Amino acid sequence: MAARIVSSAPLRAAIPAPIPLGLPEEVPARQQAWRGASGKAYAHCVYSLIGCPPLPAASYVLVWRDGHGRRTALRVGLGESNAPTLNLAQVRRRGAQLGANEVHVHFQAASKAERRLVACDLRAGLFGTLSAEPSGTGV
Repeated sequence: MAARIVSSAPLRAAIPAPIPLGLPEEVPARQQAWRGASGKAYAHCVYSLIGCPPLPAASYVLVWRDGHGRRTALRVGLGESNAPTLNLAQVRRRGAQLGANEVHVHFQAASKAERRLVACDLRAGLFGTLSAEPSGTGV
């Protein structure tokens, strides 16, 4: 069976053009400093658990933020995979298990040893507030 075009009107795009909002192209992430047991403060970029981008190898803090803006650290962890999407999947899974709604990521540590040192310092500094972890979970 043959088909024929009924209308000679041009086809319109199915997706409307974006509306310019006048916002800067790249909005800077919010910042939060967490202090380790050594007294050193570590700057972290703050993302929502759902809005967090794929993460390179970095240390992070899973946080529950209440309606009054108070933050409670639930876990300090390391994304150690070379695949940023795998690190993100692990962060979201653990965050969902613990009830986190924010991810605070420290990008400034360049080497694996530095990232582990930051994570250990933060764990020691936040010891009283961190959630209990099942045994055998690693770093």
